Amino acid sequence: MQHRLTKREYLYIGSMLFGLFFGAGNLIFPVFLGQSSGHNVWTANLGFLITGIGLPLLGVVAIGLSQSKGVFELAEHVGRPYAYIFTILLYLTIGPFFALPRLATTSFQIGIIPFLKSNQQTSALIIFSIIFFAVTWWFARRPSQLIAVVGKYLTPAFLIVLGLLLLTALIKPLGSINHAAVASAYTQQPFFVGFTEGYNTMDALAALAFGVIVTDTIRKLGVTKPTTIAMDTMKSGLISIVLMGVIYTLLAMMGTMSLGQFKPAANGGIALAAIAKYYFGGFGSLLLALLVILACIKTAIGLVSAFGETFQELFPKGHYLWYITGASILPGIFANIGLTAIIAYSTPVLMFIYPLAITLMLLGISGSLFKQRRVVYVTTTIFTLIAAIADGVHTAPAIIAQTTVAKTIVALAQQYLPFFSIGMGWLIPALSGFIIGLLLTKILPAKNM
Repeated sequence: MQHRLTKREYLYIGSMLFGLFFGAGNLIFPVFLGQSSGHNVWTANLGFLITGIGLPLLGVVAIGLSQSKGVFELAEHVGRPYAYIFTILLYLTIGPFFALPRLATTSFQIGIIPFLKSNQQTSALIIFSIIFFAVTWWFARRPSQLIAVVGKYLTPAFLIVLGLLLLTALIKPLGSINHAAVASAYTQQPFFVGFTEGYNTMDALAALAFGVIVTDTIRKLGVTKPTTIAMDTMKSGLISIVLMGVIYTLLAMMGTMSLGQFKPAANGGIALAAIAKYYFGGFGSLLLALLVILACIKTAIGLVSAFGETFQELFPKGHYLWYITGASILPGIFANIGLTAIIAYSTPVLMFIYPLAITLMLLGISGSLFKQRRVVYVTTTIFTLIAAIADGVHTAPAIIAQTTVAKTIVALAQQYLPFFSIGMGWLIPALSGFIIGLLLTKILPAKNM
């Protein structure tokens, strides 16, 4: 008889999902979205919620339904070489290149900068990043129950302090949402801008990386049927989704209301630090800073450990210690370019990889409809890949975007790809590739493709 999860087990898995996904980006990007979208915050936030909480849940469900052991096995439906490339790019993105440096710089922005003079910040960031990743490396060598125990108490404490800040912002608003100015990017299509802004959380990518942890936990609780695992994941995920959705919305509201007192900040970390200092003063800012730093270190330990374990599986000749050492040194260097620069450099990469991740999730979920035939994965991915390259080039730094090749790619995409101007140029090509793949399943023998 198939085991059914109890309410307590649903709550446990929901809490696990929240702990896996809530990191630095989840804290700073809703605030920045609120400041940028102004009185269009409700529409922009709706788009943000779809990619910020909807896609991560979709990713975990995809791993469960496809019965994949992880992102590599799911991507292997396209082809083994593609699986290697996609998995490496995904882990570099959520690891040493972007997510890990952002954890350190967010911690520094919120926790340290409010207590420093401007001429002290550069040298202080170097020292802080060295200490941050030295601690991360030390614990990542032997991930233990200690980290889980710390997280058990740290997350509730962090949520209590954050809850007090959000409650204070609602009771004593800094300004009116209805009269808040709107940045130019959010004047025309705030929903779709919010949708692509949600890419910055990187949670959908993390879902593909960590989905196996959740599905394995459900299996260990006695659930073995893939459809039941997926359904139990969705039910458990509702707990995480509701909590994260409420937090995101309140953070976005707080960001918008802060325009009554502050000018739009260069990034959400600066804005959040300023708001916390305004309401709580020095002691409150110090408490929030301590909790944010500890939470970010805990997340960093998890990411470095996952990076090391995955790369050891992909390349067994290497040693786990080598991989985590590289995954600690590289972000320690990259962190010193600053939070705003990290966000800017990560945008084109996310615009490229997210469409590929979204289509992979949807294919994993709908795989039973076409019996997981490889041809559907291949055609959908190829069509998506072409459009994703154009999306990435369009948002690339000027040194790339101003080249002749980049300008040609963007010009062609603007002419032939619907919705390209709002960052959704991949949508129609992906759908076209999916339909072509389905048609080919009727023509090609199953043993070939």
